[in-house]
Amino acid sequence: MKVLDLQCELGHGFEGWFGSEDDYRSQCERGLVECPLCASSQVSRLPSAPRLNLSASREGLAVKPNRSGSLATTITPEKRSVEAMWLSAMRHLLAQTEDVGDRFADEARRIHYGEVPQRAIRGQASGEQAEALRDEGIEVQSLPVPESLKGPLQ
Repeated sequence: MKVLDLQCELGHGFEGWFGSEDDYRSQCERGLVECPLCASSQVSRLPSAPRLNLSASREGLAVKPNRSGSLATTITPEKRSVEAMWLSAMRHLLAQTEDVGDRFADEARRIHYGEVPQRAIRGQASGEQAEALRDEGIEVQSLPVPESLKGPLQ
């Protein structure tokens, strides 16, 4: 098992677990490796020394830019902490709401007009549907959910 430090094009750092180096490359080529925060599949492998016990050195992991100048990012403990808190908050929100899927606009109206009991819901709505709900005085908020959190909650 290979545990790799990865980073998306927006600088979000995360780990990936792969059976082998070939497995990692194959999944990247097929677009299966994506950032758990923003769902970007533009992922790069960060330099790492997995067999060295240098946990203190990870606190200020700096990524040098490549020849094209990309990935000039520093992953600080604070940034990792903020990302972890955001993922935790997203998991909490998903656990505390009912997924009504593409019935979101209709269900939000039914709740707003008292046809069904109040409850927290989430789902998909087009921009036009969300604007129509706002025009009716129904508060809605768009929130992108990373693909990694859309499956069963663990």
